[in-house]
Amino acid sequence: MIKAILIVLLVILLAMLIYAATKPDTFRVQRSITIKATPETIFPLINDLHSMQTWSAWEKVDPGMKRTYRGATSGPGAVYEWEGNQEIGQGRMEIIDVTPPAKISIRMDFIKPFPAQNTLEFVLQTEGNSTHVTQAIFGPSPYISKVMSLVFSMDKMIGGKFEESLAELKATAEK
Repeated sequence: MIKAILIVLLVILLAMLIYAATKPDTFRVQRSITIKATPETIFPLINDLHSMQTWSAWEKVDPGMKRTYRGATSGPGAVYEWEGNQEIGQGRMEIIDVTPPAKISIRMDFIKPFPAQNTLEFVLQTEGNSTHVTQAIFGPSPYISKVMSLVFSMDKMIGGKFEESLAELKATAEK
């Protein structure tokens, strides 16, 4: 009886691992918001990594985290490094490309709790007297991430923080 149960469990585990291998090799999580402000008002709040502390939900996860800024104050070459608690981890952001006032691309290098390199992107589109802001993160999805996705939803984990951040960005820009 125990042998049969173990075989069934092994078959289920094997099926889950095979299913994980069929998941996409890349991921993308994005959220959007409409802000009653011009792109020229919003763009500097994103393009200056120092300003992110005022609206990023990630900053609230560990207010005591160590922050280091390097390079340019804003735009390409601006670097923000962090080291925080277990939930926030350790990593580095660098603005790699900007198209004022419409797009900002940031390379994100995560060091802890697990290494990863992704792209964070903000796109600002004028809509009448408002701006539609889309925040997205995307990158490769290695096999271990595919396995983890069977239990954890990256869209729910990251998407919720994006929603909080965009709401704070909206409040800041509309002041």
